[in-house]
Amino acid sequence: MPTLILVRHGRSTANTEGLLAGRMPGVALDERGTAQAAALPGRLAGLPISEVVTSPLQRCRETIRPLLDARPELEPRTEDRIGECDYGDWSGRKLSELGDEPLMEVVQAHPSAAAFPGGESMRAMQTRAAEAVREWNARVEREHGADAVYLMCSHGDIIKSLVADALGLHLDLFQRISVEPCSITAICYTRLRPFLVRLGDTGDFASLAPREEPPAGDAPVGGGAGAP
Repeated sequence: MPTLILVRHGRSTANTEGLLAGRMPGVALDERGTAQAAALPGRLAGLPISEVVTSPLQRCRETIRPLLDARPELEPRTEDRIGECDYGDWSGRKLSELGDEPLMEVVQAHPSAAAFPGGESMRAMQTRAAEAVREWNARVEREHGADAVYLMCSHGDIIKSLVADALGLHLDLFQRISVEPCSITAICYTRLRPFLVRLGDTGDFASLAPREEPPAGDAPVGGGAGAP
């Protein structure tokens, strides 16, 4: 079965403003995110990518644009099921404010029980994304062969939930996974099991350096802004 390259969108204006963007329209890449997207074709130059599938949101479409410009033979396919989690009433709010919400503790410690007010549950988010990947695996194998490589550009919580699914981890453990903006995660699917062969690879180790303020114990909902 195919190898799936998961790319999280580049850093967005919502990331730098500390907002939980969700499905809000008009959230674009910031200056750094634009540079990250411009570097993507070079990082993927050695891969024979057969399909490019993207979340419908602007920040994902902007992330893959340089790759599509470099490979005009590729036509992007939009897949709603790998779109961002529907955070409902939390969308557009400051992450710093959401930390005081009782639901945030559930999101951190027991996400399989978390459902966002006016939005969707994290369990439903994972289910739809995993179903989309399985259907695309079959389609890519049918149209391009069992050793094909294809790419999906999506969002932090979606990618983390797909990694958990591939590893056989309960969704309650997915907050232990981290994927930075424009990072590359690769999953090689086989008949019996998937293999996680890359996780959150940015090619930059700056985020591992000690920071003046130690990182919080909570996982950043939506994926975080990455290295400073």
